[in-house]
Amino acid sequence: MMVKSSFSLLLLLLTVTATQAQTAAPFDISEVSEFDEPWAMAFLPNGRMLVTEKKGRLQVVNQEGKSLGTIRGLPNVDYLGHGGLGDVVLHPNFEKNKLVYLSYVEGGAGKTRGAAVARGTLELSNRGGTLSNLEIIWRQYPKMVGYGHYGYRIVFDDEGYLFISSGDRQKFTPSQDMQSNVGKIVRLNDDGSIPDDNPFVDHIEKDAFVDDEGVYPEIWSVGHRNPLGMSLDLDGQLWVIEMGPAGGDELNLVNRGANYGYPSVSNGKHYDGRDIPNHDTNPDFKKPALWWTPVISPAHLMAYNGDAFPEWRGNLFAAGLSSRAIIRIELDGESAKEADRFAMDAPIRSVVQGPKGALWVLEDESREGEGRLFKLTPKKDSE
Repeated sequence: MMVKSSFSLLLLLLTVTATQAQTAAPFDISEVSEFDEPWAMAFLPNGRMLVTEKKGRLQVVNQEGKSLGTIRGLPNVDYLGHGGLGDVVLHPNFEKNKLVYLSYVEGGAGKTRGAAVARGTLELSNRGGTLSNLEIIWRQYPKMVGYGHYGYRIVFDDEGYLFISSGDRQKFTPSQDMQSNVGKIVRLNDDGSIPDDNPFVDHIEKDAFVDDEGVYPEIWSVGHRNPLGMSLDLDGQLWVIEMGPAGGDELNLVNRGANYGYPSVSNGKHYDGRDIPNHDTNPDFKKPALWWTPVISPAHLMAYNGDAFPEWRGNLFAAGLSSRAIIRIELDGESAKEADRFAMDAPIRSVVQGPKGALWVLEDESREGEGRLFKLTPKKDSE
């Protein structure tokens, strides 16, 4: 395998430390297709998939893995390092309004860049399709030099509010800066406007970490590092999984207005070996529901509610990069525990529930940019 970046080298080194016992998989794995640096996927009502590739391509793919063409009309994507074309999510009322949401990285002045979210109307054709009426509804602020830790996962809740994860851009302090939306979870209406009941919308509700005017009203929670997975459980609670520094990957139950402490606290250390106070040292910050050292390098999070694996209904599934695994997490109210770790022999970028409850899994760029798509179905009884 050719090491393509310092981040790839880091994942390779971390893989050696990910020694958690792994579980025999109760599913059969079928390789369906292959993509160029895939990042996310979403199922259309007709069972076909939209698959993003970091370099800026959005493909339409059927369940046999055949590409049915690409989607034109995408925004300009700044592809470098961790960033490029990211998440893809359908509007909850997609069957009527045909709205598709994309996260991506856009360039700014000089060498700065930042994440953004745009939406457009999907018009399918026999050669793929087009996104029309494209509009940018959110941007990371401020744009910064560097090409890491964008976060930029997207999820709608049951009430139609849009949540976006915004990474710390490897800059540490912005996660606690209320005049920046970096290192935060943000909450918007579906058109990008600010909900009236966001915690800081009128600057009246002020906790210890809010002491200035100019607070970004889109902020829902504070103190996140690199939140690459986000999902609602079957009770409607929002969970976020994020990469820690050297140790301390976190699964957090995200509450309105809460502060998760980064970089003031973490259960990991700086990469240069300097200590970070752990969560137990400061009760003002909300502790993670679950954390990992050695790390798993989480890249995605999905709550399962399908029929193919009925015993897993209500569980979370995390995609692991350095752990090269799918991690099953059992929930009990606000508590969580790792239940299984299924070895995949590849860094996993995304895991999604498909039609009839099968698991569809995207491999990260493990082979010179190529990443495979797998389908996981219940293991057939041996004869």
